[in-house]
Amino acid sequence: MVRLPAVADRFYPGEEAALDTMITGFFDHVPTSTKIKAVAAVAPHAGYVFSGSICAETLKNIVIPETVVILGPNHQGYGPPIALSEENWQMPWGEVPVNRDFTDLLLQADVGIQVSDSAHRYEHSLEVQVPFLQKLQPHLTIVPLVLSQLSYPACQGLAQALADSIKRFEAPVLLLASSDMSHYESRQQAQEKDTMALDQLTALNPEGLYTTVLENNITMCGIIPVTVALQSAILLGANAAQIIRYSDSGEVSGDTQQVVGYAGAVMYTA
Repeated sequence: MVRLPAVADRFYPGEEAALDTMITGFFDHVPTSTKIKAVAAVAPHAGYVFSGSICAETLKNIVIPETVVILGPNHQGYGPPIALSEENWQMPWGEVPVNRDFTDLLLQADVGIQVSDSAHRYEHSLEVQVPFLQKLQPHLTIVPLVLSQLSYPACQGLAQALADSIKRFEAPVLLLASSDMSHYESRQQAQEKDTMALDQLTALNPEGLYTTVLENNITMCGIIPVTVALQSAILLGANAAQIIRYSDSGEVSGDTQQVVGYAGAVMYTA
């Protein structure tokens, strides 16, 4: 069994050549620079016309290893709170294998991780990241996790399990958290709220990020994946974080009264 694309031809082109043209176009606009050896990253997951350029700029600036753990929010509500996919993923450019060696390590942790391919079947937050990763890493394997609402202690437990598994794994691993920022607020309101959250990320404060988003009603859909990735990155030695780029949907649509915010960020050891 393989997971079939859920949002091809909606969020991104489902035809190989058209997808290649779009992603190559995004990458061509990213200035060449020294790649960061990131421990973790954050990238948006909207339709490519809106957030593809930020995703491209974020991922092209970092080294993409052969194994990437992708953490995304569970928009659809199917499956357990921490849902792991073990089916390989069929994408327009070919099948992407799940790294079973890594999932075996991860499943040894007693933190509530459950295999649930149904939780992933219709979820877009991880899928939209995969073509960018494939373009940058031809030998890509993935570890797909979708997360529902978790308490902060549960986020800490999962982060520890990920960090421990990465330490035991015999190859480099990137953590990639998928998240959009504020939803359907004015540009000014979205920027104010998103800055509050992103300031906590760059301060390497996962608990501050978690509580800031919840206490200020910031509609950052991937707060759980980002909190987990940030906490895990710190456990793995990350001591710096930076925002690659922040924007919103109004940059494309022209509507600045009802925007969705997008941010790309990296966490690394300076």
